[in-house]
Amino acid sequence: MAPVIETRGLTKRYGQRLAVADLDLVVEEGSVFGFVGPNGAGKTTTMRILATLLKPTAGEAWVAGHSVTKDRRAVRRAIGYMPDFFGVYGEMRVWEYLDFFAACYEIPSAVRPRLVNDLLELVDLAHRREDYVDSLSRGMKQRLCLARALVHDPQVLILDEPASGLDPRARVEIRELIRELQAMGKTVFVSSHILSEIEEVCTHIGIIEAGRLVISGPLEEVRRRLRPHRLVRVGLADGRAEAARAWLAGQEGVAEVSLPEGDGDLRVAFSGDDAALAALLAAMTAAGFAVIRFYEEEEGLEEVFLHLTKGIVS
Repeated sequence: MAPVIETRGLTKRYGQRLAVADLDLVVEEGSVFGFVGPNGAGKTTTMRILATLLKPTAGEAWVAGHSVTKDRRAVRRAIGYMPDFFGVYGEMRVWEYLDFFAACYEIPSAVRPRLVNDLLELVDLAHRREDYVDSLSRGMKQRLCLARALVHDPQVLILDEPASGLDPRARVEIRELIRELQAMGKTVFVSSHILSEIEEVCTHIGIIEAGRLVISGPLEEVRRRLRPHRLVRVGLADGRAEAARAWLAGQEGVAEVSLPEGDGDLRVAFSGDDAALAALLAAMTAAGFAVIRFYEEEEGLEEVFLHLTKGIVS
């Protein structure tokens, strides 16, 4: 796939503080790219540069083939930007709010009513179209601002912490909206420090720490690069955990065997493929161990992130 966002050597300084450091990033068209990092890592600064709201100190960036420094107007036409903190015109009705921004993008007045209706249906606010914006809950305002970012049918959506401050139900609604936007062919570049939520919707991720890109790529590829071993959980019915631990340690493909205190199940770091994993289970039962649980644990993105940045932040 062709890159729709690309940065080369992107750098931003605020006096002596380096907010973004020599960032090389590629976001493929049609992907949902999760930009992951703790507060202060450089996520918002990067997004503001991509949205043409900040000028980089050095380096260059392109969105939809347009330079963010030389062709800002074209970039703004190509993107829908939703900042981490947004303002709304509270005294407008919901439909008026979207109609106003559609007019700002020079969308003809004859087209706007249908467009506003379609956007309100998309973000599930059609039943609140006549209400004043100030009467909406925070989650509804987030969805309205996402609709605002879509009024000109942008190719790329840049969403900075879209689920920030929302209750669990509203966060689920935002995730579902992101999935819908990808199905519509949009490229979504979304930042968050709520890693479990990013993991559910993203096809690709980039992890940033202290202004530097630590790793990026397809989600599963990043997991494999960070955790070369599969994590297998083994439970026994006969209490022979220590014997099984010693037996497993001598098997091909087993890198490490641990027995967390108070758990009872063994954790096995295994480097083989599916066939080798099935063979290990068969050999274990043939050796007389009463296996009642044997499955691969999927490590969440949060554990991967903590493992990766542990050495950087210490």
